[in-house]
Amino acid sequence: MGFPEIDSAVFFGSITMVTWGIWVVLGNAASESIDPRTAAAISYLVAGPLALVFIIVSDASLTITARGGLLAGTAGLFTGIGLISMYVGLSGGSTTIVSTLGAMYFVVAAIIGMVVLGDEVTITRLAGIAFAVLGVVLVTR
Repeated sequence: MGFPEIDSAVFFGSITMVTWGIWVVLGNAASESIDPRTAAAISYLVAGPLALVFIIVSDASLTITARGGLLAGTAGLFTGIGLISMYVGLSGGSTTIVSTLGAMYFVVAAIIGMVVLGDEVTITRLAGIAFAVLGVVLVTR
């Protein structure tokens, strides 16, 4: 009996889910031990070189267009703001609340996709967003 083939999106999405969950818990512990802004900076000082090593050992293209570089840099700006915000939030609040609210980024992305990028608005998608918001309300109480 062989192993079933796993969709790469499910495989890598699952890795992301588990590693980011661990990241939040460790970030919380770090924020209780040192200044949360310092903890955030250390996290990215470790993550940055890891990403560069991945580029080197993989077949990633090193071609950068002006548009792509600007978009990636702007995405990094928002990532940094979110990272610092998470660590500061963890230092003064509940891991459950900070991580649950932070994990709602997909709702923000879905709304931007529908409102700005022209993704189709369907009852199913709206219901999914409503259930996600309801889930956050239930988890944070």
